[in-house]
Amino acid sequence: MPSEWELLGRLALTVLLSAAVGLEREYRQKSAGLRTHTLVGLGAALFSLGGAYGFAGEGGAFPRDPARVAAQVVTGIGFIGGGLIFVRQDAVRGLTTAAGVWVTAAIGLAAAAGQGVLAIASTGAYMLVAFGFPAMTRWLPQPGTERAVAQVSYLDGRGVLRQAIARCTHAGFAVVDISTRRLDPGEGGDPGAVSVRLELQGTSDGELLRADLAELDGVLAVSVDRPDDAE
Repeated sequence: MPSEWELLGRLALTVLLSAAVGLEREYRQKSAGLRTHTLVGLGAALFSLGGAYGFAGEGGAFPRDPARVAAQVVTGIGFIGGGLIFVRQDAVRGLTTAAGVWVTAAIGLAAAAGQGVLAIASTGAYMLVAFGFPAMTRWLPQPGTERAVAQVSYLDGRGVLRQAIARCTHAGFAVVDISTRRLDPGEGGDPGAVSVRLELQGTSDGELLRADLAELDGVLAVSVDRPDDAE
């Protein structure tokens, strides 16, 4: 059995490496930052050390099984990772942070098992992925996208704009710009009429989107055009 000083050294290495991962998340102002990642790594290491050496003096009454403890750590960390993932407006957020917490627990397990070189190398690999991959992806060819412009005239005060943006998103378009203006009585025919111009990106069917927007309560007129088609 390693000495207590060696075990403390493993914990210190865990704290150092986990904090390095946490600093990257803190730098990017994510929900789980320095403290969360450091505590996750420390907790994973402590569980591993407890399972491996905590019952060494019990005369075999409590059989040790370090692999089983490590497996439980992997399972348990999923609850924390799952709490970091959420969906907002059809967009999934927190996946990278959750994966970072998962990797931090693995780093803690490796450091507690005495595999310091592996733990350090894994932390370096994490930094390469976190900082190097975003720069690398900017050099990759971007998939082609098509532009579309939706022009909607509607009666103000009925929440039409919010619903129109939601329907554009659900139809598979990304809204990249919005501009609105209040129509003169001669243009809209009704007091309080508003016109909104939505610049969209996507390859979905513009005619289906036009029909969908026309069904909204309060819509006076709607058109969906693709400027690229006229070029």
